[in-house]
Amino acid sequence: MRVLILTILTLIGQLSFAQTDKSKRPSPPDNTKVTTTDGVTIDINYSRPSLKGRKLGVDIAPVGKVWRTGANEATTIEFNKDVLVEGKKLAAGKYGLYSIPGEHETTLMFSKVWDQWGTKYDAKDDALRVSVSNGMSDNNQEQFKINATPEGNISLEWGDYVVPFLVKASN
Repeated sequence: MRVLILTILTLIGQLSFAQTDKSKRPSPPDNTKVTTTDGVTIDINYSRPSLKGRKLGVDIAPVGKVWRTGANEATTIEFNKDVLVEGKKLAAGKYGLYSIPGEHETTLMFSKVWDQWGTKYDAKDDALRVSVSNGMSDNNQEQFKINATPEGNISLEWGDYVVPFLVKASN
């Protein structure tokens, strides 16, 4: 009887793990973490959707509409100290990262609400909004990717688009 109970509990545990294994999702989770040369630790957690033949700006991440900047749960970005994002002050802390893609520029929103499903955005929760110019890449990125460098350059990369922004320590 004990063996049967242990076997059942083991199976339940394995099934629970399989259901919560986020790496098996179509848009798997990823993380970008860097400490900049001016001492800011930037930690970004997001999920990586794929284009799968969809047109960027039309079928997915539509131009002019709020996008969760990833997939699944809200993309989070955390700073260990006060920063300047594109020259604008943002307090140390953890934020949901949303965006409004545009044809020539993208608006980035840092939301005070981060622990939620990614599609639950409300502008009243913005801690900061900045607009940045879109760039183009020679590489066609099938799966969404966020990169960060020690110089504080962060880039959102997907398809042949790159949305760069700069983070520096606020002195």
